[in-house]
Amino acid sequence: MLLRSNRLYNVRIEIGSAYFPIIHSLYIDSSNISCDMCSNSPINMEIKRTNLLPEVFLILVLTFTNIFAIASANSDQTETYIVHLNAPDGVRFDKPEDRRGWYNSFLKASTADSDVKPSLIHAYHNVFTGFAAKLTADQVKAMENMDGFVSARRERVYKLHTTHTPTFLGLHQNLGVWNGSNYGKGIIIGVLDTGITPGHPSFDDKDVPPPPAKWKGKCDGSWCNNKLIGARDFTNSTGTGSPVDEEGHGTHTSSTAAGNFVDANGTAAGMAPLAHSAMYKVCDDIGCFGSAILAGMDAAIEDGVDVLSLSLGGASVPFYEDSIAVGAFSAIRNGIFVSCSAGNAGPVNASLANEAPWILTVGASTVDRSIRATVYLGNKDLFDGESLFQPKDFPQDYMPLVYPGLNGGQDAAWCAPGSLNDIDVKGKVVLCDRGGNIARIAKGQTVKDAGGAAMILANAEIDGDTTEVDAHVLPASHVAYYVGVTIKTYINSTSSPAATIIFRGTVIGVDSAPAMASFSSRGPSLASPGILKPDIVGPGVSILAA
Repeated sequence: MLLRSNRLYNVRIEIGSAYFPIIHSLYIDSSNISCDMCSNSPINMEIKRTNLLPEVFLILVLTFTNIFAIASANSDQTETYIVHLNAPDGVRFDKPEDRRGWYNSFLKASTADSDVKPSLIHAYHNVFTGFAAKLTADQVKAMENMDGFVSARRERVYKLHTTHTPTFLGLHQNLGVWNGSNYGKGIIIGVLDTGITPGHPSFDDKDVPPPPAKWKGKCDGSWCNNKLIGARDFTNSTGTGSPVDEEGHGTHTSSTAAGNFVDANGTAAGMAPLAHSAMYKVCDDIGCFGSAILAGMDAAIEDGVDVLSLSLGGASVPFYEDSIAVGAFSAIRNGIFVSCSAGNAGPVNASLANEAPWILTVGASTVDRSIRATVYLGNKDLFDGESLFQPKDFPQDYMPLVYPGLNGGQDAAWCAPGSLNDIDVKGKVVLCDRGGNIARIAKGQTVKDAGGAAMILANAEIDGDTTEVDAHVLPASHVAYYVGVTIKTYINSTSSPAATIIFRGTVIGVDSAPAMASFSSRGPSLASPGILKPDIVGPGVSILAA
C-alpha cells in the first residue's frame, strides 16, 4: 500500500518576550512503506516518525538561524526614545551645557556592549529632566540600572488638526471686550505647528510695539519684526532646518490666533491682532514627532511666552505617555496658558485628543457665514450648499444630472480618480458621495477630467449637516447628507433628471450657527473619564485666514 501525506506542523518559539510562529508544510513520501491491513499500524507509524525526524531537525536549525539573525538585526536597529531622568540629590546644573553633559553620560554608558553609536536629538531643560535620543532596545536596557533613570518610551507621532469670526463672536474694533483687552497687545503667543510664512500681511507689525523685555527667544531668519518675534525649527536635530511653512497649516493657525488687521474686502484679523507671535516648527511632511513637540515647548518656556497654542494631537494614552500633556503640565507650572484643539475624529464618542485637565481643550463649531452655492433641481427644489469657487458666468440653464454610483460601483459613487472614465458625464452635473479617503477637491478634479460641467458633493451620513467652503477646481456645491439623499430620490424618480447651481456669494446670518461640527472630536475622556471634555467650542469650520 502506498502512503502519501501532506502534513502541516506549527512551531512557536519563544525568545525573551518575543514569540515567533513558524508554519511548515511537510510532504512525506512513504512509497516504500506497505501495510497489509491499514496505514495506521504501529509499525508504519513508527517508521513515519523515524523518517520525519531528520526533516524536523533541519527545519528547526534553519528556523533558529533565521530568528537569531532577525533578533541580532533588531538589536542594532535604533529608534527615537524619550528618556525621563531624576537629577541626583544636591546636584545643580548652572548651565545648559552641564545638564547636557550629564545626559551624555547615559549615552556613553549604554554603548559599553554595543557597536551602534547613540545620538542625542534633544536635551530638555524645562519640560522635564531628560532627553530624546536615537537608541537601540539594548542601549535602553543598559540605562535602566543607572542612578537617575526613571523611564524610556518610544516617541509617538501626532497629527495636525486641521475674517468674519471676530464679528460673530461680538468683537468689534474700538468697542467692548476686544478694545478693552487692547487687542492682545503685549501678549506673546507661541504656536507649535508646521512653520510660518514670513512676509504675509497677517504678520505685518503695524501698530505692534516691541516685545516685552522678558522675551528671550530668537528668530532663525532675517524677516522677524515686532509682530513675528520668533521662528525656530525643531524638526531637524542639527538645528539647520528652516522655520518656513511648506504645508500652510502653521501659517493658518498663527494668523487665526494673532494675525494683524488685514483689509481684504473687509477686515480680517486674528483673535489677538496686536499680540506678538512666535512659531515653533515641530511638524514636517511625515507628522509631528513627540520629541520635537517637547523641544518646542521646552524652548517656549525658556523664551517667555504667555500662551501656547497647538492644533495637533494624537489618540488617547495615559497622560505620562503623552508628550503634549507632559509639556503642557510644565508650561502651566511656569504660568503659561495652554490651549489645544480637541481633534477632528468626530462624531465618534471618546475620540478626544489633548484631554489632560490642565489643558484648555477646544472643539470646533460653525459660524453664521456661508459662501453659498445653491443646487437648483429640475423639479424646482432649491438646496443650499457651499463653495469658495464662485464663478460669475456659470449658466443658469438646466443641465443633465447624473449619479455615477447608480451603476458604476462604489469608486464611481465616490468619484475616485479614474472611476468616471467609462461613464458619460460630459457636460453634466455630477453627484459625488463624500468618503473613500479621497479629498473633496480631488473628487472635483475627477469630474473635471471626465468632462463634467459641475459637481454636487453630498455628505456621508456620519458627516451630517456640516459642509465646508473649498476652493474647488470646477463649479461645485457641498451639501448636507439629507440633501444628498433627496437628490438621489429625485434622480430615481425621473427619466431625465436635471440641475444647475446658483452661486450667491457670502451670506451672513445663518440661523443654525453656532452648531457643533460633525468632525469635531467628542468626549468623554478615555484617559480620565471623570473629566468633562472638550472644555469649550469655538469657530472652527471654513475659517478664512492666512
